Amino acid sequence: MTTAVLLSRVQFAFTIGYHFLYVPISLGLGLILVLAARRYRRSGMELDRAAADFWTKLFAATFAVGVASGLTMEFAFGTNWATYSRFVGNIFGAPLAVEGLFSFFIESTFLGIVLFGKRKVSTRMYYVSTWLVFGAAAFSAFWILVANSWMHTPAGYTVEGGRAVLTNIWAAIFTKSLAPRFVHTLNATFITGSFVAAAIAAHYLLKRKHQDFAKRALTTALIVGVLSSVAQPFIGHWHAIEVEADQPIKLAAWEAIYETQSHAPLSIYGWVDETGQRPVSIAIPDGLSLLLGLHPGKVIQGLNSVPASDRPPVQVLFQTWHLMIGVGILLALIMLGGIYLLMRKRLEYSLGYLKLLKYAMPLPILASILGWMTTEIGRQPWIVQGELRTADAVSSTVSAGEVATTLSIFVVIYTVLFFVWLRVVRAIVRHGPEVAPEAGPAEEGERLLASLRLKLTSVLGPSGPRRLDQIIKSRKGGDVSGGYHESGAGHSPDRGHASDGGARP
Repeated sequence: MTTAVLLSRVQFAFTIGYHFLYVPISLGLGLILVLAARRYRRSGMELDRAAADFWTKLFAATFAVGVASGLTMEFAFGTNWATYSRFVGNIFGAPLAVEGLFSFFIESTFLGIVLFGKRKVSTRMYYVSTWLVFGAAAFSAFWILVANSWMHTPAGYTVEGGRAVLTNIWAAIFTKSLAPRFVHTLNATFITGSFVAAAIAAHYLLKRKHQDFAKRALTTALIVGVLSSVAQPFIGHWHAIEVEADQPIKLAAWEAIYETQSHAPLSIYGWVDETGQRPVSIAIPDGLSLLLGLHPGKVIQGLNSVPASDRPPVQVLFQTWHLMIGVGILLALIMLGGIYLLMRKRLEYSLGYLKLLKYAMPLPILASILGWMTTEIGRQPWIVQGELRTADAVSSTVSAGEVATTLSIFVVIYTVLFFVWLRVVRAIVRHGPEVAPEAGPAEEGERLLASLRLKLTSVLGPSGPRRLDQIIKSRKGGDVSGGYHESGAGHSPDRGHASDGGARP
């Protein structure tokens, strides 16, 4: 491998790894934001409004940095990976255009409504906007994974003149690996969002600040976290079955299976003796065959079934694979512990657990990055599985010195950007949710009337508020009469009647 190829790979790994610090946080917080907006729409309480605003600020700050860091990867395709761009351009043009022109603009437009138009739209429109922001972010991730999954399991194309030419758009979009990879990735963002929300809530509980907000946020985070983290191993198993069917050498590298065999063991942890071509590990006999085939006789293809030049780096994959699984299990155990404490009504008093939540926040991001390392390194030496090698995909006119220079610039700029983002997030968290002072009777009445007018407009149209105003005016007219009503030709005090049971309203 030449220096230019190595540096180009390092640069892209750095930029995409940095970008993916923000993607799971923003997508995960998008779900937390939707749930907070739902609570506010149902209750109309000031505390719930403040909670929705708080999560909106965190989401927007993370979204902005994620967009900025993602743009460089688009340019890197053309500068550092020109051969790759020429090969996949006919395939990737459509999904990347849809992701940019459709998903991104929907997300940006409705995020503007959520951020700046809250007091100018109805509560229903605000709530719908939060769903559109979250849905567009997930849809954006879908199209990115369409492109990435095609690199792993290419379909719907033919190669003409050294380029992949699209022949079936549906086959190219819905490749064999898309569904498990998309669900696995999206669910990982839910885990990340729940841990970020739980860490912030735990911080407030430990500091005895914003207690009501923290208790509600922590309950929501634990419910989302336990559902997503417990589901993740099952989704991962679904993905592993797909990998065994479509990329068996990748799976063999994950478990360091060198010889094709049945009764393949499942390593819990250890290392790979690459000279002896065997894993040195604690292992479950027949475990891998049982997991993938539901019987010990399931045959697992080994690394030695292909030339050494077609194999990925085994030691790195073995470690990232098992570390990802280990961190994932730890995340599920943490969330299950929180649900137990919540059910026992001991959660807010368990200081040790709250501290654990606070400092466990980076773990789901670590698990996501380990997962991406596992799947992307596992595809090597191919950049497009079976069609184009990574070493052949780089730009022939870009020198190692030029790549090193841009890599150094990226490191400096991204480091500064990270600390700016961190400072903004810390300021938002330090300030906390902005809960307005309790309103007096008159202010509370006006707020309720305004809310009622919005609801009547959504149900009855423009005539709804007018009818409400007529009712209020008629009631005020009765009050102005000083408690007297017309009786016959004159006026007399309304003392009520026996049949009324008291004074008339």
